[in-house]
Amino acid sequence: MRNFVVADNQEITRLGILSILNTMKDINEVSIVSNKSELINYLSDNENSVVLLDYTMFDFSSVSELHIVQERYNKVSWILFSDELSDTFLRYLLANKMDFSIVHKISSLEEIKSSVHTAIYYDTYICRDVENHLSMLKKIMDEGMDYNLTASEKEILKDIASGKSTKEIAVGRNVSFHTIVTHRKNIFRKLGVNNVHEATRYAIKAGIVDISDYYI
Repeated sequence: MRNFVVADNQEITRLGILSILNTMKDINEVSIVSNKSELINYLSDNENSVVLLDYTMFDFSSVSELHIVQERYNKVSWILFSDELSDTFLRYLLANKMDFSIVHKISSLEEIKSSVHTAIYYDTYICRDVENHLSMLKKIMDEGMDYNLTASEKEILKDIASGKSTKEIAVGRNVSFHTIVTHRKNIFRKLGVNNVHEATRYAIKAGIVDISDYYI
């Protein structure tokens, strides 16, 4: 049997998690913490626990800080339970081979229970949506998917994704309006896209921009 600690600042979420955990076997006790300091104090006394963490709502300054805590308490099992995790965060997990279970708050009850069950027995579980997204990101990282974009084209694509107009990009780069128009046409042709929306989606998937910084 293992102890669980819920690290989430939303009361409705905490109540929902508690109601689920109370129906499951092999759980010794469940505690609640409201900030990083309380979590670390708890783990210092309960090094064999399972943490249910909403990373996006908690006070970790970065994924690297979370990584340090994970390595420090290496007997702890982690379940990331969030609305959405950025591509930058997920790439870091892939690059550093961090063993986290991941479920969305909109995941099915079956998937949430599966993540809890596997954590009890020191295994990890990834919900279907995140698993599919991780597979796509891994493919991009492995293949270096850039469609032969030049360094300048990647920078201009980043400007396009950030919402800058063709004129603004030209002024910012001290080149002619027509030069940026030509670059824009070449970028769209290489990516096989027809508009800014599709180009921005590619830029996010390829890691040129982060979904946490730009909203489509």
